[in-house]
Amino acid sequence: MASKALLIVLACFLLINTNVSSHREEEIHSEVIPVKPVFSPSPPPIAQPPTPPPIVKAPPPTPPPAIKIPPTPTPTPALPPAIKTSPPPPPPPPPPPPAVQPPRNRLECIPLCVVRCKNHSRKNVCMRVCLTCCDRCKCVPPGQYGNKEKCGKCYTGMTTTGGKPKCP
Repeated sequence: MASKALLIVLACFLLINTNVSSHREEEIHSEVIPVKPVFSPSPPPIAQPPTPPPIVKAPPPTPPPAIKIPPTPTPTPALPPAIKTSPPPPPPPPPPPPAVQPPRNRLECIPLCVVRCKNHSRKNVCMRVCLTCCDRCKCVPPGQYGNKEKCGKCYTGMTTTGGKPKCP
């Protein structure tokens, strides 16, 4: 047990002694007079040879422009003089479509009135009136709307009892 106490006292002594000596070194280092570092003389500068100017390549010479020689015409064998002929006449225009034959009876009016009343909102009423106008005027205008003037005064002049145009 005595040895343990002796070891503890020795450790404390070393610790204190080390601490004091380290503080002392710091004081010594702070008291040191700064010394100028000694520089060794630098060697004299070496003179470098002058640099040559950069080498510039001259552009390649341009070739002279090519001279085009026109080809010599080869002699052609003599041909007999050509006989000038007139171009063929243009083909005649196609004949106009045959005129639509007016319907002769009520049965021939039905397909024409079907086309005329195709988009009408009241197909049955339109068909009945169209067949009446076709039977009286022997004509139904082409298309589904308008063109009434193609059937003449009979078709355009027919009116209802209220004074409105009758034929669709």
